[in-house]
Parts: sequence; structure tokens; C-alpha cells
Amino acid sequence: MSHAVVKKPETDTCNSSLKQSLHPAQSHDAKLLNGSLTSHQLQPRTNGLTHAAASSAASVASSGGSGLSPAAAMAGLLSGAGASTALPLPPNSNGEQSPSYERYRADDSSYVPVGQFFAGRSVFITGGTGFMGKVLVEKLLRSCPDIRNIYLLIRPKRGQEVSARLTELLNAPLFESLRREKPKELSKVIPISGDITSEELGISEKDQNLLCRNVSIVFHSAATVKFDEKLKLSVTINMLGTKRLVELCHRMMSLDALIHVSTAYCNCDRTDVEEVIYERPYNPDDIISLINWLPEDILDQLTPRLIGKRPNTYTFTKALAEHMLLKEAGNLPVAIVRPSIVTASLNEPFAGWVDNFNGPTGLVSALAKGMFRTMMCEKNYVADMVPVDIVINLMIAAAWRTATHKSNDLRIYNCCTGQRNPLIWSEFVKYAMCSVRKHPLEGCLWYPTGELRMNRPMNTLNCIVKHFLPAYIVDGVARLMGKKPFVVNVQNKIAKAVECLEYFATRQWRFKDDNVHGLLHTLSPKDREIFVFDVRHIHWDKYVERYVLGFREFLFKQRPESLPDSRKRMVRLYYLHQLTKLVAVLLTWRFLMSRSKRLNDMWSAFLDNALKMARLIPFL
Repeated sequence: MSHAVVKKPETDTCNSSLKQSLHPAQSHDAKLLNGSLTSHQLQPRTNGLTHAAASSAASVASSGGSGLSPAAAMAGLLSGAGASTALPLPPNSNGEQSPSYERYRADDSSYVPVGQFFAGRSVFITGGTGFMGKVLVEKLLRSCPDIRNIYLLIRPKRGQEVSARLTELLNAPLFESLRREKPKELSKVIPISGDITSEELGISEKDQNLLCRNVSIVFHSAATVKFDEKLKLSVTINMLGTKRLVELCHRMMSLDALIHVSTAYCNCDRTDVEEVIYERPYNPDDIISLINWLPEDILDQLTPRLIGKRPNTYTFTKALAEHMLLKEAGNLPVAIVRPSIVTASLNEPFAGWVDNFNGPTGLVSALAKGMFRTMMCEKNYVADMVPVDIVINLMIAAAWRTATHKSNDLRIYNCCTGQRNPLIWSEFVKYAMCSVRKHPLEGCLWYPTGELRMNRPMNTLNCIVKHFLPAYIVDGVARLMGKKPFVVNVQNKIAKAVECLEYFATRQWRFKDDNVHGLLHTLSPKDREIFVFDVRHIHWDKYVERYVLGFREFLFKQRPESLPDSRKRMVRLYYLHQLTKLVAVLLTWRFLMSRSKRLNDMWSAFLDNALKMARLIPFL
């Protein structure tokens, strides 16, 4: 699919109390949103929306804007008015075929290489200090050497000015090769003081004018990725932040591409996820009205009902942010990139780079420490993980495509591995287990083992016996020795992380990635080598090994030179683990024998026979 199609219900379930007339607007757009243009008139529209998407935008506008009464919004939401329950229509409701991607031809003189496209251009990035943002900045500086400037939205933090935060960012290990080989490139990164949660993004009027004059490419990756984030903050960052950025983009004089980073799991309430925008669960403006009106404690009580089948506020607000983008974009050249579970880098700027414990990284780290042994997971389901540099390369290519091939379509790219190069959870755990034993962490507490289960009572029992019981014993010993206990606290954090990931480990999705595959074939062979996002080239066993070495070095700050001593310790832990299992079996057997005379008699008879056989051995 290449159209930004809204999968729309057959019937409109919106409550009439939520409807509100649109304020008069400029001619064509006003007529469109008021539904007065015919299908024929809608077809040649140049505002970046397809016919089906425009219909959805019209529905959003007619069901309420930012001026909607909070009481009316709450009444409609609590009555379930905003939720879509009807079956979806076919993807392209105006009957057109989705346009295909033309393959690269060596004789095409109009082809502009990706790196050359960025020459002389200035880029604005939100979320540039985050995990993905850092990799994006480094990749643009290294692979697009003639880029003019990169403006980073940076929030003053803990008394640090934005210039100090930028210096800290550029001194990170990620930029080591640039500092060594191309130090002048780093001067192209310019901090813009602001805050995604503030009006006008907290950017001064002077800096706004600077951006509007110079920027032609925008990457919007700022978001709260905490699964258990409060609804109010999640809406403020993921939805209102997107809306405010789009308002700024409308003022940019030469904007050629706006790339919005969403998530493949924003539609996790359905099994098959295509590269389309599905019908909104609620009117985004109604949700914004609620968070502005209701006290936070009431919002917390309403959150489970509002998010419905989605597991958390992150996926819920990301879905609504796509609709907000669809409604507010107008004629902006927009594309959406939806990565699945983003993990350590595959190759760039070096293999295994990661800077946080989010998602699988935290759990594999706990496994490597010997503190994590069991979780609820369907071992034969696909673990749809994608290396961060794959996502970044796709974002850059999507910006190139959006700018060089003007279209009325809002393109969506599902950046996933499950369709082209699937990795199931049991394989991931096997590779991770092998790697953490081969490259152990310093100070490992126990020999790493673990098991995936789908039996909840058995999993709970194993959590108590293998996680919390040892944790309380270790902390008890620490208290007796006058040391500070910490293991129970760590286990509580692990349990919370497991709870967040469990939803995604016990379900499976099929993410269609036709647009990603199509975009790949429009690139020249050289650009495919520079901007790699073909997931078929990932060798998962080697990747997971580099992943483990990466978090060992970059998160635990442990040098490769310490590996020999860590391996010796791992051997000792292995024998201690086997001895512990043997003792546990003997104690269990002893307990059973003391409670059963029949079992005791059987054991005595077995020993007598074994001794008789042993006496005969010298004569055999």
C-alpha cells in the first residue's frame, strides 16, 4: 500500500453531542472538511491526502475541534462514541490502484543520490538526544558530508544549558569516529532551545524564524516511549507535540519532507497491520480536551477504558498522533515510519551500540547477570525486532523519496523484520543465552539459565522460587554483613519491565512492509550499500552476539580485556549451579522418602540390588 488510507467503519458511531460546526476556512479546504466537495472534485486534491484519508479528516473536523466543550467530549467518550467497531472498507475507497515504485535504472539521468540530495540542506530534528536521534545525527554527518546544518531541539535539563547538553552529546562514544576523522562536521550541529511539551515547542521567536528560513527536512522522533506513562503526559508529548511541530512546519518556506516516527504497534489491537492509517479510536481533539479539563487522578481511572484493547498509553497516543498528523498536515510533504521493537545497532556507527535498558535489552541484561529466569512468552511467535541503524537509514531514504517524488499520498513505512527475516522468541533466547555465557558480565551473580512459559501459575511459582526467594536471601545476608540490600529492588524493576513486555511476547502480528520493499528498489546499488535497510541481510545469531557485547561495553562499561576473568568466574558458577541442582534433588528425594514408607522400601530394594551388582563387577 502506498496511499495513506484510513480504514473507515461502515457506520459513524459518533454521538451527536460531539458534533460541532467548523469555523470558516479558506475556500477549498473549508469545502472539503464540510463535505461539500464531490468525489470527483476531491480526486485531484494536492494537500497530501488521498480521498479516503480526506474523508477521515472531514469526519474528524465535523465531530469536533479544539474548541469542543470538555463536558461534551467526556460525555461522548464515556458513552463509547469515539470507538470504531464496524468492519473496515477496502483500503482504497476511490477505486484507484496503489501506485507502484519504479525500480532504479542505471541509465536514469534524473536520479539524485541520497547523500547528494542532502547537500546544502538544513535539517531539523526533534528527539535528537534520544536513542534513535543520536544515531540519526551521526549518520547524516557521516554519510551526507555536504549537509549544511542540523538543528537539534534540546530541552534545558537539570540546570544544564542546551549548549552543554550538546557538547555532552557530541562527546559520546557514538561520535568517536567523527571526532577523529571529520571533527569539523560536528560544528554543523546547532542546538535549538525548546521543549516538546510547551506551546510553540518552547522555541523563541528568533529561533522559529531561523528554522522557517533555512530548514527543508524535518525528522520528528521526539516521544515518550514509557509504556506506563501517565495519559496526560503521553498525550502532551506524543499528540500535542506533533500538532505543534506541524504548525511550525506550515511556516517553513522550503519544506520538502516531514518524517514522523510512529510505531508499528500503534495498531496492536489488530493482527494484520498494513501500511495504512486505520480509523481512529477517538477524536484526538476530544482526548486533548479531556486532559486539559479533568484532574489527573480521574484521568488515571479512565485510562484503561479509554485505551481499550491497547496495552498502554504509548500505543494509544501514537495511533491518535497519526490521525492528528493526517488532519493537520494539509499540503505538507509527509511520510510516517513505523518501527517495531528498536534494538542495538547492526553495523553503524559500530555493531551493538545501545544506550538504554528499554525493551529486550533490560531483560537480556538481567539474564546475563543471572537474575532473570522465567517469563510469560509464546516461544514460537515472531520477536519483531529491528536494529536502530536499519530504522535510521529507512528514515533518511523516506525523506529523500518524499522530497524527490512529490505526491498527494501520505506514505507509511512499516519498518519490521517479521515478514522478510523472522526471528522467533525461542531462537532469540537461545542466541542470547549462548552469547551471555560466552561473553559474561563482570560480577555475574549466577549462571544464566531461563525458560519461556505460557502456563501462568507455573510461571508465577518459578518467579517466586527463582527470582524473589533468592533475592530476599541475598538481601538478608547483605543486611547481616552491614551492607545495603538491593537485589529485591532490582527484581521489582525486572518484574515491572516483564509486565510491560509480556503483551508483545504473548501475541503475534503480521506487519506488511510493501512500501519499505518498494523504496529499497528505487535506490541505486551504491545508496543501498550506504543506507542499508534490507532486513534480509541480518544474521540473527551474529547480531545477538554483537548485541550482548554492545550492552556489556556501552551500558555496563566493561572492557573486552576483562572477559578472560569473567569467563573463569562463569565456569565456577556453572559447577556451583549443577551442584545446587543436585543438592535440591537429593533434599527433595529425602523429604519424599521420609513421608512415604512404600517409596522408602522401593529405594532400599534398589540399593540392595545395586550393591549386589557392584560385587559381581570384578568377576565380569
